[in-house]
Amino acid sequence: MGTLDHFACGTTSHALALLFRGAPRQVRSFPAGAFLYRSPAATVLFDTGYAPDTASAGPAAWLYSRLVPPVVRPGETIDAQLRRAGVDPDEVTHVVLSHAHPDHLGGVRYFPAARFILSAGIAESLAAPRLKEGILRGLLPDWFASAPRTVLTSEAFVPHRIGPLTVPAHDLLGDGSYLIASLPGHARGHVGAVVESRVLLAGDAAWGADLVDEIPAMRCLPRLIQDDAVAYAETAAGLRDFETAGLRVCLAHDAYPEARLLP
Repeated sequence: MGTLDHFACGTTSHALALLFRGAPRQVRSFPAGAFLYRSPAATVLFDTGYAPDTASAGPAAWLYSRLVPPVVRPGETIDAQLRRAGVDPDEVTHVVLSHAHPDHLGGVRYFPAARFILSAGIAESLAAPRLKEGILRGLLPDWFASAPRTVLTSEAFVPHRIGPLTVPAHDLLGDGSYLIASLPGHARGHVGAVVESRVLLAGDAAWGADLVDEIPAMRCLPRLIQDDAVAYAETAAGLRDFETAGLRVCLAHDAYPEARLLP
């Protein structure tokens, strides 16, 4: 058994009424979460949060920062938080990216010693981004192109039993402790991770646990920027199945004040 810790690496904010019809006119802060799993076999980081300089990452970054304003305070980057927790970033053996949006790959620069785990869809987004995808390749360090990586094609996701569920997933460590699961809809190649059959790291499968049931009321613009709005709604609804099966579902933009999620 290992440990699983949450780190909030910057935030952004949105008015809920601009996302969902009938939502209150409150502005909500959404943390950019990263999750560190440590076991005797590996040290695996799921997502890397915001970079401190998102707005300067190329011409499209200014527009991104206006639409989705990132706030990263001193000490909030993932490398700084890991060091405070007693973890050298070079100890991270694997970095799993749920998808290629800036609030998930902003901290890639801090892990030159890691192997990167990408779905084929994520690799395609980085190689040839579509306009609506909001990819800021300027956030990636020069060395990333030649960094050790595993690209998971569709054949890598095979059926795994998780309690009563059968889930298409890839066994990252070969012992069943860390399964990378396909969670399509939000972005090309979007994935999550099932940790020790107890926690589902669900990335951006929904804006928040309390907003899953609001997805049918999603407004036109946020619906359009999903890679596949129908698959997104199906994936979000399926999160309830994981909860029913006894797993804790952790989303990238929810807050976890306790920080330690496992054991």
